[in-house]
Amino acid sequence: MSAPPPILGGDMGGSKVVVIGQGYVGLPVAVRAAQVGHTVTGFDVSQERVDSLNAGISYVADISDQQLAEATQRGYRATTDSAELAGFDIAIVSVPTPLTDGAPDLSFIEAAAKDLAPHIRPDCTIVLESTTYPGTTTELFTPLLESGSGLRAGADFHVGYSPERIDPGNEKHTLLNTPKVVSGIDAASLAKVDEFFSSIVETTVPVQSTAQAELVKLLENTFRHVNIALVNELAIFAHQLGVDIWQTIDAATTKPFGYMRFTPGPGVGGHCLPVDPSYLAWEVKRRTGQTFRFIELANDVNAAMPHYVVERADALLRRHGKTIEGANVLLLGLAYKKATSDWRESPSIHVADRLNTVGAHVTFCDPYIPPVNTGALTYPMIDYSAAAMADADLVILLVDHPEFDPAEVAASSAIVLDTKGVLRGHRLIGEVL
Repeated sequence: MSAPPPILGGDMGGSKVVVIGQGYVGLPVAVRAAQVGHTVTGFDVSQERVDSLNAGISYVADISDQQLAEATQRGYRATTDSAELAGFDIAIVSVPTPLTDGAPDLSFIEAAAKDLAPHIRPDCTIVLESTTYPGTTTELFTPLLESGSGLRAGADFHVGYSPERIDPGNEKHTLLNTPKVVSGIDAASLAKVDEFFSSIVETTVPVQSTAQAELVKLLENTFRHVNIALVNELAIFAHQLGVDIWQTIDAATTKPFGYMRFTPGPGVGGHCLPVDPSYLAWEVKRRTGQTFRFIELANDVNAAMPHYVVERADALLRRHGKTIEGANVLLLGLAYKKATSDWRESPSIHVADRLNTVGAHVTFCDPYIPPVNTGALTYPMIDYSAAAMADADLVILLVDHPEFDPAEVAASSAIVLDTKGVLRGHRLIGEVL
């Protein structure tokens, strides 16, 4: 086992840290905190997840079984028992914040606050990481902590907000080297939050208020959402105009200023892009009565891409004398992006559902998705192989996982639709989105 990584800053080594939520955000934070010397309890409501973690089996691609084992030897353990949160010095809340009927669902944040409140003691620090609208930390989260503990935030304990910037599968920009925005409800809280995160990441970026930190995350993802929508809609029109969108993007990318590369695809997924901008639009509408038009337009464009993919698939099959009704369609990629096991809000599911509606028989292949993460999947999963692609009437490449060898996909597929542009330059029967 390698030597424990050094604490990067502050004097908080050895603190008792609890991390609420052991998913794609919470687990990396918990493991990193254990690596630098904190004693860490990872809390999750899923007994299956907790059992997997305590057995040394990671279901998050960014955390290897070896890293999990090392963290366990240094004091990490997972639990579903909220009584084990007692005595914490630092609590990090990294729970989901989905949309329900178009409105923010903060029930997981509320539940986390209620679980933590009985264990709050003087001078402890609680940090919310979950993506949410500006004002959540002070207007919802903190009052729940106070009412459940009988203590006052600021006077008795510290509260802050630090938006997560986890990019699953990104080996270049990790939790360690991605600057961490930090905030607090007052100066003392900010200092405590900054001190903790300085012990686990290389750089922190303090901001003036929790609302400002909450807005930072929404701005980052709204920027991406809008630009992806722009290039997705442009891809549709380029196809109709007979222009190669991919060569167009390649040429535009040669400009060294004033341009940032975005590429089209089957839609947007993960927790961030399909959800975060809508949090901002919802709050703007609630507070000001005005519509955030860029976000609503981007939502419409990106949400329509799975339908467009199926339209292209239908036309492609017809040109080869087949129909989509009754066709065996193999979808390469369930995750929302390459090299990750995260399939929350994945456009692949929307493509599958649309194919199913029009009568196709759908099968998935994704080498990154472990069985523990596919409990809600209603379509069969098979192993990736040339034979599996050859057996399908149509292969649709939805995720550019490195395991999907472009030459093999192009050569093995009877007909293929590539939505990610990775088969360009290969001889294939089919087309690129």
